Amino acid sequence: MRKLLLSAIAAIVSCMAFSQSKAKIYTVKSPDKKISFSLKTDDFFNLVYSISVDGSCIVDWSKAGYSLEPSEAVLVPELIPHTRKALRGIKEEWHPIWGKRTAVTAKYNCQTFDVPSQTDMRFIVRVYNDGVAFRMTSSKASDSNGIYENTEFNFVGDYTAWYYNGERHNIGPELLSDAAGERLPVATIKVSDDLYLALHEANLPYDGWPMRLMAEKGTTTLKVAPEKIQSPESEFVGAWRVLMVANAPSGLVDSHLLELLNPQADGDFSWVTPGVDLWDWRIDGAVWDGYRYGMNYDSWVRMVDFAAEQGFRNLVLDANWYGPEFEKDSDPTKGDKARDVQRIIKYGKEKGVGLWLYLNDVAGTNYPIEETLAQYEQWGAAGVKYGFMNGNPLEKNRHTQDITRLCAKHHLMVDYHDYPVHPFGQMRTWPNAVTREYCKAQLDGRQIFQPKTFVTSVFVNMVAGPIDMNNGFMELHQGRTTRKDNNQEVPSTACAEIARTLITWSGATVIPDIPEYYRKYPELLEFLSAEKQPWQESKTLAGEIGQYIVMARQNAQGDWLVAAATNEDGRSLDIDLSFLGKGQWNATLTQDADDTHYQTNRETYTSSTITVNRRSKVQMTMAPGGGSVLLLTKVK
Repeated sequence: MRKLLLSAIAAIVSCMAFSQSKAKIYTVKSPDKKISFSLKTDDFFNLVYSISVDGSCIVDWSKAGYSLEPSEAVLVPELIPHTRKALRGIKEEWHPIWGKRTAVTAKYNCQTFDVPSQTDMRFIVRVYNDGVAFRMTSSKASDSNGIYENTEFNFVGDYTAWYYNGERHNIGPELLSDAAGERLPVATIKVSDDLYLALHEANLPYDGWPMRLMAEKGTTTLKVAPEKIQSPESEFVGAWRVLMVANAPSGLVDSHLLELLNPQADGDFSWVTPGVDLWDWRIDGAVWDGYRYGMNYDSWVRMVDFAAEQGFRNLVLDANWYGPEFEKDSDPTKGDKARDVQRIIKYGKEKGVGLWLYLNDVAGTNYPIEETLAQYEQWGAAGVKYGFMNGNPLEKNRHTQDITRLCAKHHLMVDYHDYPVHPFGQMRTWPNAVTREYCKAQLDGRQIFQPKTFVTSVFVNMVAGPIDMNNGFMELHQGRTTRKDNNQEVPSTACAEIARTLITWSGATVIPDIPEYYRKYPELLEFLSAEKQPWQESKTLAGEIGQYIVMARQNAQGDWLVAAATNEDGRSLDIDLSFLGKGQWNATLTQDADDTHYQTNRETYTSSTITVNRRSKVQMTMAPGGGSVLLLTKVK
C-alpha cells in the first residue's frame, strides 16, 4: 500500500512538473524598456519573479508570497492577470508641500494578478524607469492563525552592499555572500560601476511589521524575515517591496520612488514650515563672553532672537522641560517649566519663530496623548519631537502612525528619535512627518561618527527618506567643551559642518549650537541662512558611497546652494554649473584652507566671490574630513 501511495504521489508531482514546464511568463517593462520584471509559477508551483536591467538578469527567479507557516511552500496552480496586457504609460504628477523639488512627474507600467493559494493572494507590480515595486494582499490574514511572508531576492552576482545599522556606523562595504543573520534596510547595492540598487519598502501598512532582511553566509540571497501577520481587516495589504535602480549612487539619493508609492495627502498641510531649526539640547552649558547658556527661558529668548534675525523657522525645546523625561509623574502639560514654555511660544510668535516641544514616550503613553497634543496646539506649538518609543517593531509602527495622524489633526509637525521606525515615503501622505532620527545623530555618536560615517549614511539611510542628523555644530576646538551632555569634540571642520546641513535631506534641519559660534563664521552663516525651504530643485551632482558627495539645491527664493563633503581623504572636484539658469550669477565659494584638517585644525577656511554662468566650472576643495560650500545668487 505504501509503495502504491508513493507511486501515486510521484505521478502527481510528475504531472504537475510537466504542466508547469509550459507555465506562462508574464513580463512588465519600464516605460523606457530598460527594466523588466517577470512573474511565473515554477515547476514546483511556487510563485517566482525575476528582474533584469538593460537585458542582464540582476535578480534571478525568487520566491514571493504569503503562507500559513513561515518558509512554507506557497503552492500556486496558476496566475490570473486582471487584464490581458500590462497597463502602460500611467503618469503621476505630484506637487509636494516640501521635499527635494516642487514638482515630481513619474510614469510606470503595471499589472495585477489573482494568485489562488491557501492564502488567496493578489499580486500587484509597478515598473518605473528608476525601479520596481510589488506588493501582495491576502484575504486569509484575518480568518486564520496568521500568515507569513516568504519573499526573497536572489541576486545573480556577489555584489557589494551597505546596510542601515541602527545607531552605529553602517555595515559595509560587504559582499552579499559575507552577510550572515539580520540586515536592516536600506540595503544599498553596487552591481557595477554604472549600476546601483537600493532595497527597501514603501507604504508600510498600519498592521505591517517594518521589513527586516535575513542573509545566509555563502549565498547571495536576502530574504524578508517572515513575521507573523494578523490583520483585523478582511484583507491584509502588504507594503511595497521596492528595488530602486540607478546608474550612479546619486540617482538613488534623488529618486522619489518611495514617496510615489504612498497615497497623496488628504487635507490642508499649508501650515507645515520646513527649514532650519535651532535646538536647545546642546547649548546647555555653552559659555560665551561670561554668559552660560541653559535650557531656560532667558536662553530661549536669545535663541528665538537669533532665529528671527537669520530667518530660521523654529526652535526645538528638548527633554525635561516638563520634568524628568523618564518619570511617570512628569506631566507633559503641567510640569516644571510649562509656564515658561507658554511664554516663549508667545514670544516666538511675535518674532515669527515657531516652537517645537519634546515629548518622551513615558509621558506619551501614561497621559492621554490626544489631550496632550490638543494642549500643545492650543498653546501654539509648531511641532513635537517624540523620543524613546517603546514596543516591538509592529507596536512602534502602529504607535508612530497614530501619533503622526493626531499631530496632523492638531497642526503639529513631528520628528521621531531614538531607534524610530524607518521612513517609507510617508511624508507624501503626512507632510507633517518632516524627519526622523533614522541614523546615528552626529552629536550623540562622536565615538563612532567619523567623516566616512556621513558620506556612507547619505547613500544608505537618507535613501529611505528625510533624516535628522543634527549637523552644524560649530564649537570645533580641540578637547572637551563645557556642554552638559556629550561634551566630546566633533571630528569635522567648520566648512564640513555647514555643508552637511545642506546635503542631509530633512524637513527640519536641526542645528545644535549657540548664536555666537555661528556668527564667528560670517560666510558660513550666510550660506546656512540661505537654506530656505521648500526646495525648488535638488540635484546630487557627484558622489561615491563612503567617499564623498556633492549636493545642489535651489532655495525658495531661486538661489542655488552647492555643498560638498568628503571622508578622511582630502580632494578637489571640478563642479559643472550647467544646472544654473541663464545669465550671470555671483558665486561665493567658502572652503577648507590648505592647512585645515578634521583632527587637528578644524576652523580655518577661505572665502572668495566670482561671477559665473551656466558654462562655468568651479573647483571645490575639501580637507581631510572637510567640506566646501558655494552660494550662487542671480546678478540683477
